[in-house]
Amino acid sequence: MAAELHSIKGKKSSTLELKEIFEKQREAFRRNPMPGQEQRRENLRRLKKMLLKNRASLCESIDSDFGGRSCDETLLAEFLPSVLGINHALKHLKGWMKPSPRRVHMLFMPARNKVYFQPLGVVGIIVPWNYPLYLAVGPLTSALAAGNRVMIKMSELAPRTADFFRKIIAETFSEDLVAVLTGDAEVAEEFSKLPFDHLLFTGSTEVGRRVMKAAAENLTPVTLELGGKSPAIISAAVPMKDAADRICFGKTINAGQTCVAPDYVLCPRDRMESFVEEFRRRFSAGYPTIKNNRDFTAIINPGHYKRLQDYLRDAKGKGGRIIELNPAEEELENSSRKMPIFLILNATSDMKVMQEEIFGPILPVIPYDELREALNFVNQRPRPLSLYYFGYDGEGQEMVLNHTHSGGVCINDTLTHVLQDEMPFGGVGSSGMGRYHGLDGFRTFSHPKGVYIKQRLNSARLIYPPYGKAIQKMIYRIFIR
Repeated sequence: MAAELHSIKGKKSSTLELKEIFEKQREAFRRNPMPGQEQRRENLRRLKKMLLKNRASLCESIDSDFGGRSCDETLLAEFLPSVLGINHALKHLKGWMKPSPRRVHMLFMPARNKVYFQPLGVVGIIVPWNYPLYLAVGPLTSALAAGNRVMIKMSELAPRTADFFRKIIAETFSEDLVAVLTGDAEVAEEFSKLPFDHLLFTGSTEVGRRVMKAAAENLTPVTLELGGKSPAIISAAVPMKDAADRICFGKTINAGQTCVAPDYVLCPRDRMESFVEEFRRRFSAGYPTIKNNRDFTAIINPGHYKRLQDYLRDAKGKGGRIIELNPAEEELENSSRKMPIFLILNATSDMKVMQEEIFGPILPVIPYDELREALNFVNQRPRPLSLYYFGYDGEGQEMVLNHTHSGGVCINDTLTHVLQDEMPFGGVGSSGMGRYHGLDGFRTFSHPKGVYIKQRLNSARLIYPPYGKAIQKMIYRIFIR
């Protein structure tokens, strides 16, 4: 499959191709700066048709890139939200595009105010490796709904998916509407330097800083979807089975290689062992074995596998109690990159697992005595992309919501807030800036142009010079107070 495709090789040729495609899209946008509703709907329908037609091949490509990822997991975590997002945009696009009337102050009557949502132009999207389909299609859906042209840079760490996605996009859209670029980190760097009208990046905080710096040279506005250490707080009274089941799901899907995966658990001190046992039960029920288990995703590459093993060695060396949730008779080979869940008790702040985003199947569990203590623990650290609270008490829920900051919150669940197209998704502080999904995605990729409309009658002539007239003095008395 990959042999049929043209790949970007070398900084010089890739830079030339990037600029050529960018200029082609910019010229196409000049010719059609305000695509109509039906044209946008057709683009979204073609995108959806492309996904459905190539479902099996995309699952195979992602499975190959990971060295093992269940098609069901890809369907649940990538196809389902992608198709739901397209359907949501198709359903609401007419209302989104409609100019929004705004009130006119009586001083400026008779007139009308409207906000027109105008496409920005050429949008750039930089896609990570962990969800290479959804994190390309989600922003693409928003950008096309808003009437833009789009260039997408896929991750070099998922090369088969990148090549195949490039192929099917080229079969579906003209290059001056949607273009997919592949290549290494140098290509991504050159990509971020293009003078896009908006740039959306999903990835690490460290790389996000570099992307924002490059975009600043062109005053390109950015949406940064980063990560961070998303906490899961267990209350003193919630049934532990409920909390453990839902935290386990959020941590095990994609083997924890998810930007909104629970990164650590804050658990009441007297409930720690109960959490361990309930988590073990749920994990064993979902994944009776790890070796040769098609349902459990592998670590993306040897470098990330080594990084995670280093985290475990570091934690163990600093007094952490490591609990491996995997049948004892199984011996996993490193070459498989299959890695069971490891719980870390007695985790301390000097451990790497408590300093860096884990992005894998390792879960520190931190004890606390009072809920406020848990909230202080969260608030002393950079603001996370997501926060999870498990407790059916309204008072506890309100306390968590009012005394923490995070990109988003799930109460009594994990991950599923990302799938809510009626709500914005995005980070805050170190976990990102800007938001998209649904209406918020449409508006992120649109310019809300305020328009003041006046016809023949001109009340403003009352304030024309010469000054000092009685009507002017009356206006001052009435309105400047």
